[in-house]
Amino acid sequence: MNQALRHIGRSLAIALPVVLVLSGTLAVTRVPWVSAPSETQMLTASAEREQKAPEDVLTDRLVTTLRQEDPSAALTGLQEAVDADPSLAPHCAGIAQALGEAAVEKYGSAQRAQQHARPVCDTAYAAGVAAAG
Repeated sequence: MNQALRHIGRSLAIALPVVLVLSGTLAVTRVPWVSAPSETQMLTASAEREQKAPEDVLTDRLVTTLRQEDPSAALTGLQEAVDADPSLAPHCAGIAQALGEAAVEKYGSAQRAQQHARPVCDTAYAAGVAAAG
């Protein structure tokens, strides 16, 4: 009889903590404040970032082109982008001016940057060169 009680006690000593842990885990997952993850809770870093406007993306790309190559390549890219997507036309002057400013920054002189001027978006590139120089 004594051995039987000892055997039952050992069995309970092993099984009881396992049962308590499992029941506690299950109880916590079933409370009303634990909800299934919704789409609003699963935001990724890219979703949290604000999306850039197409003209801002184009400006960044063309300034990078200007820095890696020359202003002529960037102005050609601007003209091609405006021809391909006419909705960028209202932003053309602002982009060309930003390219003029970036050209002065690259070359260090307005005179050297002005050598690359072309009639893209009227005289906005030249205005950017003049503003930065």
